[in-house]
Amino acid sequence: MLKTFPKGGVHPAEGKYSAGSAIEALPLPKIVSIPIAQHIGAPSKPIVAKGDKIKVGDKIAESAGFVSANIHSSVSGTVVKIDNVLDSSGYKRPCVIIDVEGDEWNEGIDKSSLIKKEISLTDKEIINKINESGIVGLGGATFPSHVKLSVPDGKKIDVLIINGVECEPYLTSDHRLMLEKAEEMLIGIQILMKALSVNIALIGVENNKPDAISHLQNVVKEYPGIEVHALKVQYPQGGEKQLIKALINREVPSGALPLDVGAVVHNVGTAFAVYEAVQKNKPLFERVVTLTGESVKKPSNFMVRIGAPVTDLVEAAGGLPEDTGKIINGGPMMGKAVNSLEVPVVKGTSGILIMPAEESKRKKESNCIRCAKCVSVCPQGLEPFLLNKLAQLEINDKLETGGVMDCIECGSCAYTCPAGLPLLDYIRLGKSRVSQIIRLRKQ
Repeated sequence: MLKTFPKGGVHPAEGKYSAGSAIEALPLPKIVSIPIAQHIGAPSKPIVAKGDKIKVGDKIAESAGFVSANIHSSVSGTVVKIDNVLDSSGYKRPCVIIDVEGDEWNEGIDKSSLIKKEISLTDKEIINKINESGIVGLGGATFPSHVKLSVPDGKKIDVLIINGVECEPYLTSDHRLMLEKAEEMLIGIQILMKALSVNIALIGVENNKPDAISHLQNVVKEYPGIEVHALKVQYPQGGEKQLIKALINREVPSGALPLDVGAVVHNVGTAFAVYEAVQKNKPLFERVVTLTGESVKKPSNFMVRIGAPVTDLVEAAGGLPEDTGKIINGGPMMGKAVNSLEVPVVKGTSGILIMPAEESKRKKESNCIRCAKCVSVCPQGLEPFLLNKLAQLEINDKLETGGVMDCIECGSCAYTCPAGLPLLDYIRLGKSRVSQIIRLRKQ
């Protein structure tokens, strides 16, 4: 019987149209807008100015604290300006804007395709290199990776968990990475194991990717301590707490972190980025992005330079379909709609979904009938209907005691609601308010 998490979950239509499309390099953009805040934590501080000449891989913004990340140029050219540019959140954010002039890389980057297996750095040197290279979680959360690897005194990690689940419908960037870059990814996992001083790493992959599971199980034979586990197809299997429960049967308590139960979770894309940083001295300035949708002419997986406009991906996949109703940054369950194709690709951009107009319409709202479907599918065991109402009424104290901060924003509640209520929208609003209250309380 396949492993999975015990509470809730749904099984949306998968729509993995791009699963068979090999990763291809997107042509260089003419201009890039590279945001200085592409991660959870403090925005980075720009260290370049208008007129500066930049090479691929040069640092252009420094981290502004422990929970922050360096930003590197994805192109070579001239800094045009540092200005506010509309991003996928719908707000204007500070960006370093660079005119592209060729493709000259920093001399320290190893551009060879030769796979380097020997890991020469110590655990502390690995963490420093990951920090310097601007690596963040590439599964969507964009938490600075060096922070996860810096285990506090008194905590003991005994297992590294690698998330290859990719449970969001439509997205296939991780799937293709596991098929095409398995060996580099596994070396990256070994590097993470060394940084954490653990001997066991478990890779979880949903069973709708049999080719990736088979390929990894074949290649992993040469990598002791690393195991590949097929998991039941059940959204949101890729949530950290759900994946930990499925693979090692440990429950992360409310308000706690995976390290509190002896585990650290990293995404397969992060493991590949770690390999490139540590073994090739290559900072994180490009990533695999899925461009897909039911009406897209050529659903694809592109290796994209950070800061490239989304419109470049759309054109490379055959252009914007005539029946487009919504463009989503991410998948349909947790992604957010964008209102411009000019928004830049960032470190957390795993996919761009183009939805037909008919499919993207919201259901007509009706009254809640207390059916409790939202409760039955919540993987965190919360009461979404109640949190929704408390958020609308701004009853923040009861929102907090009701566990709103435990919500992982998976959207299962809204997906299953027969009344078409925007449960997740209001819960997100309530969660942001409670989060602000908690921060003020700690000051």
